[in-house]
Amino acid sequence: MPRSSTLKIAAETRATTASVQDYLAAIYDLAGSGKPVIGARLAKHMGISAPAVTEAIHRMARGGYVKIGRGKELVLSTKGRQIAELMARRHRLLERWLTDTLGLNWTDAHEEAHRLEHALSPRVEDRLAELLGMPSTCPHGNPIPGMAKPPKVEPFPLAQAKEGTTVVVERITEEAEADKKLLEHLWKNDVRPGRRLKITEVAPWAGTITASGDGQVIALGLPAAAKIWVYLPGAAG
Repeated sequence: MPRSSTLKIAAETRATTASVQDYLAAIYDLAGSGKPVIGARLAKHMGISAPAVTEAIHRMARGGYVKIGRGKELVLSTKGRQIAELMARRHRLLERWLTDTLGLNWTDAHEEAHRLEHALSPRVEDRLAELLGMPSTCPHGNPIPGMAKPPKVEPFPLAQAKEGTTVVVERITEEAEADKKLLEHLWKNDVRPGRRLKITEVAPWAGTITASGDGQVIALGLPAAAKIWVYLPGAAG
């Protein structure tokens, strides 16, 4: 993207409140799962009351940041998406810096990046990207907007993996990142991008899936496993 366009988007972003930026970024993150984004899902993800989210949605719709489609699905407008991508880029670059350079764990990096992202200037953002070697993903495997695309794979939710198969972790979705306890559990068990896991048991009646790798065994509830995307070995292109 030309620098003039980037600066224009940065200026538009500064004209919005931190609250609007957070809402737009959250809609962008949730849309990455491929499921429709509706108010109730947004409220749960952000930990905000449903009435407050409904009010914010209508305010953003009037401002031209989002469109409300069928079934009350939220869709970012061009303006809204540009701001959301800028915030996602800053957040994910900061996470990469905080983990790779400063040595923070996933949970702390996610929280600190959220605090810092609103204050990052375009100049520092560009310099940070260069310092980090222009990474294509954040530490959790989510693509960084504006960077080279990561290797193409055909990912699917871990919850859909078949018993007996081996999968490779592609990414921990932003939806999973919002769950502090889940993120801590994944960090503790070394479930991160590139990790190979053998699915040892799928138990729908118990609502769990169990996997093993490098001598470790990890059990997850199916709702949590649905927030972790994996692919079959050899599927990267």
